[in-house]
Amino acid sequence: MKTEHNPNIDELLVKSMLDEASVAEQIEIKQWLLDDDDNQRYFEHFELIWTESKRLARRSTVDENAAWERFKARTVKQRETEVIPMYPKPVFRVLRMVAMVLMTAGVGWLSYLLATRSSSHEMLTISSGMQTLTDTLPDGSIVTLNRKSSISYPQEFAGTTRPVTLTGEAFFDVKPDKSKPFLISVNDVTVKVVGTSFNVKDNAEKTEVIVETGVVEVSKDTQRVRITPREEATIVKANAEMRKGITADQFHNYYRTRRLFCDGTPLWRLVEILNEAYDADIVIGNQRLKNLPINTTFDQHSLESILGVVSETLSLKVEHHGDQIILK
Repeated sequence: MKTEHNPNIDELLVKSMLDEASVAEQIEIKQWLLDDDDNQRYFEHFELIWTESKRLARRSTVDENAAWERFKARTVKQRETEVIPMYPKPVFRVLRMVAMVLMTAGVGWLSYLLATRSSSHEMLTISSGMQTLTDTLPDGSIVTLNRKSSISYPQEFAGTTRPVTLTGEAFFDVKPDKSKPFLISVNDVTVKVVGTSFNVKDNAEKTEVIVETGVVEVSKDTQRVRITPREEATIVKANAEMRKGITADQFHNYYRTRRLFCDGTPLWRLVEILNEAYDADIVIGNQRLKNLPINTTFDQHSLESILGVVSETLSLKVEHHGDQIILK
């Protein structure tokens, strides 16, 4: 059988069957499976052999070599009834060793195996710190965390859903799987999807969900809304009210694209995002300036250069008082 070349794949698959593969190794296996349909068939036969090996473990009084010979005989008989390609010898050497260990250890090893398997339900937590961070989840979905954000998820999505817990802000590109919905818990709000891309942001005032592709269901208690591209759902924490609306701007993308796109954007809104993006303390000192429109794109600019453009465009002054910046 021709498989995508990976000299370590047999060892990785054994570690995966034992639930001992690291997140990086799980990603490597998933990518290998996606590379070629033959790889998926190789994996299915590998899994079949593994299942047989575990069954052998229950026969602790049986001679090891005799059991292995019977196992080989069963696989030969199986090949007579279904078309299964030949596989490289290393996989049989590795799995024979595993089967022998299983049989020698007997019930004790089986108990250990079950205990190890239960560890797949342990939660992993990834935090971004002061930099944005991109992570690949066990199902192949990709999440980009904004600064000061974190996400928790199980080592393996083993149940009927794919649950994660978010603190802060993140953009999700979820791998489609209609049989296993992707669920995000953020405080007491739940975001449910099966395959889409969207941004979730939670702060002291509100929780906000903005959709880029697909359909997203947002729920809180008895309230529930479905939103589509260019729509957003906002839950205001002061009154627990859920609102659905049209996305007014593209600022939810700034931490991924490093770009601030202003299209008639009022000054107060740009200031709000600048304070968040640069950990700044900018205030508008003259109320008549609040709704002045900005029409430009800031692409990886420093805060100083952005304020310089705003100053020239709107003919206003930028004053520094300690850490505070006043526009007037």
